[in-house]
Amino acid sequence: MELLNALQNALIARFGELGPLIAIGGLGLICVLVAAYMLLNEQEDPLKKLQRDLASQTPKKQRESLRQTNRNEQLQKFASFLEPQNAEELSAMELKLRQAGYHSRDAVRIFFFAQMVLGLIGLVLGLVFVYVLNADVEYDSQQMAIRILGPGGAAYFLPKYWVTRRVEERKKEITKGFPDALDMMLVCVEAGQSLEQSIIRVSTELAASYPALSEEFQIVSQEMKAGKDKERVLRDMGTRCGVQDIASFTTVMIQSQSFGTSIAEALRVYAGEMRDKRVMRAEEAANKLPVKMTLATMMLTVPPLLIILIGPSVTSIQNLGAPPGG
Repeated sequence: MELLNALQNALIARFGELGPLIAIGGLGLICVLVAAYMLLNEQEDPLKKLQRDLASQTPKKQRESLRQTNRNEQLQKFASFLEPQNAEELSAMELKLRQAGYHSRDAVRIFFFAQMVLGLIGLVLGLVFVYVLNADVEYDSQQMAIRILGPGGAAYFLPKYWVTRRVEERKKEITKGFPDALDMMLVCVEAGQSLEQSIIRVSTELAASYPALSEEFQIVSQEMKAGKDKERVLRDMGTRCGVQDIASFTTVMIQSQSFGTSIAEALRVYAGEMRDKRVMRAEEAANKLPVKMTLATMMLTVPPLLIILIGPSVTSIQNLGAPPGG
């Protein structure tokens, strides 16, 4: 008991009133890191490996194993807390990551794993900053909490900010390249190719200029080759891209197929609308430019102009008000 009291007094003398709490938190963090390291490096049970190999010999299990080849077995151990348990929340997170361009089955797990790791790294950096780099500075409880929890919170939300930014960039790229893709698709359809063949050709041609849109068209072509229903494939593309123009395009294609109308005629009309829409977007951006430049112009032009015009007058007034011998 005396040893614990002495240790507590030493922690309070070294780290302040929160010394025991910080020590317990640091010990818990070390235990979590050690446990995670041991689980990640745990050897697979030979019996489970043999059972999996025997089960993979059946055709059905073999097909399932082929579909699961890109799963990370190490992350599978932490699936209970690296994935949302709510199905709706999990689906929403998967959709957002797909819109950001991350189509891996482990994307959700990697996202939450990155949040956890970066949050812990931020906390460690905050502790190092407070107790190592600025050990001679005394902080109150609020300042200490800000300097320790602030980096951890910022690092924790960094993956979410990155994914949100990626989603917006991909939407802008898809919106920018979609009119050109429609024109190319129209040329291919009028040349005698089917919709599937034209999608494959467009995805190949757009790989260098618009890789995000090319990737979406490649997914569509692969799903059609796999035998998935064309209507379902097109609707999934509209949902996955999250762009209104793509959703409208899929609706036009589905209606054209349902009513038996000409796909080339539907593409021609919709491609013309997309070209007009692109011109209107350019005109809108051009009309916003003077408004955005007004503030910068005032900040960079008015102060120097005032200095040039009023500066000599201020100097003259100061000289007139100075004493004769000054």
